[in-house]
Amino acid sequence: MSSSLFRRTAVFFIVLLASFYVAAKDSLPSGYRKIKLGMTVEEVKTALKADYQFGYRGERDVSMLPGRDRILIETDTSRTAPYSFLERCWFQFYEDKLYTITINLRQDKMDHYSVFSALCDKYGNPSEFNPEKSEWSDGSVIMALERPLTLKYTDKTVFDTLRENSYVNKSAQEMSREQFLEGL
Repeated sequence: MSSSLFRRTAVFFIVLLASFYVAAKDSLPSGYRKIKLGMTVEEVKTALKADYQFGYRGERDVSMLPGRDRILIETDTSRTAPYSFLERCWFQFYEDKLYTITINLRQDKMDHYSVFSALCDKYGNPSEFNPEKSEWSDGSVIMALERPLTLKYTDKTVFDTLRENSYVNKSAQEMSREQFLEGL
């Protein structure tokens, strides 16, 4: 076998093995435990009640956010689930669909490096990495590990839509401000 053919064959097998390794990584989760992005408020409440890890206390943990169709559920495990690895959690909804899950982990029970290493082992290297956050994205879900120890799951489509709408509103507000100042 010529050395050129041998090199091409070796490169082919290396690329083939690398593609199997990449394919073997798990796809990003759409949430944590039984709480998944896209669930309704009622579905999330039911799932929170069934899972003691979140320390959900019921309706007193639910509040309305400024803006149309925005609801927030906040849980605190300090009194209701002190043994949990979770500390505080926020579940944010838009148009009755869960689009962001934010989980603060207990720093006395878990460390950033262990969570980061587990996520890298399971999902590969992050697509974005800096001292404040590591982020994985698959086109539909953004999963981020932020310092000191916060894990976030975000529905990318809803997030992009809300971000685009905020730019439009900001531009309209800026135009309105300019018109007001011109009228002085």
